[in-house]
Amino acid sequence: MTESYDHSDTSFPLRGVFRDEGPRRGDDDDAPVYDALGIGFGPSNLSLAIALDEAGRRRGRQPRVRFLERQDEFVWHGGMLLPDSGMQISFLKDLVTLRDPTSPYTFINYLHVHGRLIDYINRKSFFPSRIEFNAYLRWVAGHFADRCDYGDTVLAVEPEGRGDTIRHLLVHSRKADGRERRRRTRAVILATGGEPRILPVFEELQGSARIFHSSHYLSRIDGVPLPDGATRRPRIAVIGAGQTAAELFLDLQSRIPTADISMIFRGQALKPADDSPFVNEIFNPDFTDFVYGQPETQRRAIIDEFRGTNYSVIDTDLLTRIFDILYQQKVSGEHRHALRPRTTVVGAVEQAGEIVLETLDAATGLTAQEPYDVVILATGYRRDRLETIMPSLAPHLTDGTIGRDYRLATRPGFEPGIYLQGFSEPTHGLSDTLLSILVMRGHEIAQSLLADRQTTAARA
Repeated sequence: MTESYDHSDTSFPLRGVFRDEGPRRGDDDDAPVYDALGIGFGPSNLSLAIALDEAGRRRGRQPRVRFLERQDEFVWHGGMLLPDSGMQISFLKDLVTLRDPTSPYTFINYLHVHGRLIDYINRKSFFPSRIEFNAYLRWVAGHFADRCDYGDTVLAVEPEGRGDTIRHLLVHSRKADGRERRRRTRAVILATGGEPRILPVFEELQGSARIFHSSHYLSRIDGVPLPDGATRRPRIAVIGAGQTAAELFLDLQSRIPTADISMIFRGQALKPADDSPFVNEIFNPDFTDFVYGQPETQRRAIIDEFRGTNYSVIDTDLLTRIFDILYQQKVSGEHRHALRPRTTVVGAVEQAGEIVLETLDAATGLTAQEPYDVVILATGYRRDRLETIMPSLAPHLTDGTIGRDYRLATRPGFEPGIYLQGFSEPTHGLSDTLLSILVMRGHEIAQSLLADRQTTAARA
């Protein structure tokens, strides 16, 4: 199944592993040393926060951990919380159930606390709406609000030490009001999610109000000036052929009923996601062990073989709805909405209040120029935050190897841990950017952090 859709109330520091020493002094100033700093506070680091909290409760002490989140509050894919959008993953793959179904942070307990459990059961569905799942995540995040600094953008992560020995990392961040802060830590966990992927042909138009990435859809679409439909119908292009593009295509039908909507993509046809039960086993946590244990060439082959579970594919029910819309157009004779397969955008300019796309038809080799009032880029995400905020760490890394525990390999003398959440698909498999393995990944990183801290404490 396509699963791209792609915080406890008391603290107890860990006895013996995370010693209760009070604020630790750094090498050259009075800043306390954190045991770990999480960069980003979405589902991945939220699941880690739960795992660390559980470990702290078992041992009677909590690690000194802080999470930094650039958003002002917890919102999961806020730009795509569409009224008619549903999850593509079972609610049982929430933040904790696969590890501990008795946890107070399960989706079922969330329903119970909010008085909706019996009503949800009567829905007879494993798949909540995306709006409800976001509400669940926000509810859990609220229990960890004292451990997260919202509205805090990380600028850089730098090494700190003397000679060939690096003891700590310095994390530089900035608040919305311009205030900057530096924090010292023994480990960082990067879980920032993907950055919107903007194709080069659209880069020079990023300042335009008429073109934007799908991640900004809800915050931007209602503010775009459009014809009223009386003199001319609005023309909207959605670029892409995946689940997000399909959801936008359908949402625009009801949000702007007077619009003509085109879905432009390079492939031959819209493709269904393979969500059959045996194929779905690639998202099982133990499949990560299998993928990681393969040589690099075999890993690539596995990912390529199962790419149809997650990339440029659409749930079958959405495909049926789109096909029905286009069929009804044939019945009525009013052809307003269109699919544009085998089409690549090779040029884009803004002129006279419109975005003019130059497109290439792969079948004919012909180009055409067509004006649109709005262009929405459902072009996915890129994941290169490591390079953008940690360039000064490059000399201390080896060959980019990522351990089974999601820790980056570093050179001798480099003591801090650098952990990645959602950046390890080439080594850990297709589930790495999805929700399926959040529970076990958070647990594995927490255990690695605890073991590393115990080793450091023993040396001290």
